[in-house]
Amino acid sequence: MTDNLYISLLASIQWLTPQSPQPDPTKRDWLLECDSMTRRLERHCRQVSVQRAREGYVFAGEAGDDIALLPASERYWLREVVLYGDGNPWLAGRMVIPAAVLEGPACALKTLGDMPLGRWLFRDGMPTRDYIQLGRAGNLWARRSCLRPHGKPLLLTELFLPDAPLYR
Repeated sequence: MTDNLYISLLASIQWLTPQSPQPDPTKRDWLLECDSMTRRLERHCRQVSVQRAREGYVFAGEAGDDIALLPASERYWLREVVLYGDGNPWLAGRMVIPAAVLEGPACALKTLGDMPLGRWLFRDGMPTRDYIQLGRAGNLWARRSCLRPHGKPLLLTELFLPDAPLYR
């Protein structure tokens, strides 16, 4: 698969309800990780790298349905990436943040380049996390969270790809 195919899988995530089948304890431990997922992935390889698929401002209509979980905005900053562990695709990620809150320290989110988001988010400790919601895209597990670095809402969706350590 290519990075764009991995990113396209993000749109197929079905979010779990309390009645949905739940992950086994090992997968659940990964999915409910409250610390940096980047750090956790780094414990399973020599190098985590990022390949950016899409990054920039988008209008609300292009940002996806999950923006309903964020404060309303005309534009959003969108970043879609694939994280690799030693060259193997492990995670497809999508960050959405309202343009109106990209001020002060949060402005750095527009200049991450090939740095994993987790390195920036957790550099000064643990940001506030409102929740973790679990989901599935076929046989793949996913999660999404609303984090609040410096009090600014950021929606992060992560889909664990077939080679991810979560499935070992």
